[in-house]
Amino acid sequence: MNLSSSDKVPTLRNIIEGSDNIVFFGGAGVSTESGIPDFRSAGGLFSERVGKLSPEEILSHTFFVNHTEDFYEFYKNKMIYRDARPNDAHLALARLEQAGRLRAVITQNIDGLHQQAGSREVLELHGSVHRNSCMNCNRFYGLDHVLAAEGVPKCEDCGGVVKPDVVLYEEALDMAILEQSRRCIEQADVLIVAGTSLRVYPAAGLIGYFRGRHLVLINKSPTPYDHAATLVINDSIGAALKQAVD
Repeated sequence: MNLSSSDKVPTLRNIIEGSDNIVFFGGAGVSTESGIPDFRSAGGLFSERVGKLSPEEILSHTFFVNHTEDFYEFYKNKMIYRDARPNDAHLALARLEQAGRLRAVITQNIDGLHQQAGSREVLELHGSVHRNSCMNCNRFYGLDHVLAAEGVPKCEDCGGVVKPDVVLYEEALDMAILEQSRRCIEQADVLIVAGTSLRVYPAAGLIGYFRGRHLVLINKSPTPYDHAATLVINDSIGAALKQAVD
């Protein structure tokens, strides 16, 4: 739909108000307005190397197993933003769910900000920093335990290594979460996609299951799906959703 910038938010509002079966799919760009850097843009996490290693190598399963202390040094410094708070996008989505219009939030983020904002139906494709468990006895630990540990966090019961419930490179996504996400998208009337380049698979492939009326893309740069969208907004995600929902 070829609209001027001033027409796009009212159009988004009309799309939202006309549906009670909306699904939101979000990437790293949803949390940048909360002060959490994304991965692949200029100045993003993956634009920096640590010595000879890339962040992708450090955040791999192999590196975690073989260099666990070095992994945690990077992980605590670069992947956890304890002071981050939900921004206007997170808050608007929580209000949409409370109003009975939003069925689910599908997120590639691991920061837990959607839940902090009040969203209940959140499908975390890449896990969460707030869930951690002992690799030996499976005892659950929150984020505080990981942050309080000097070096590698260990289990208080058996002394095993505590691993974050985040999907590292070389690890597969949780198939149950992936399938639930696919069903939500397949059944949605409106799909709002924001803050993702839609170039990273398998998550990006989920968009292909959408069969509903309106695909809305909110992203600062073009995506491979722009041509298929009802509405494309190249602007702040928080500003667009706040104006459309309030």
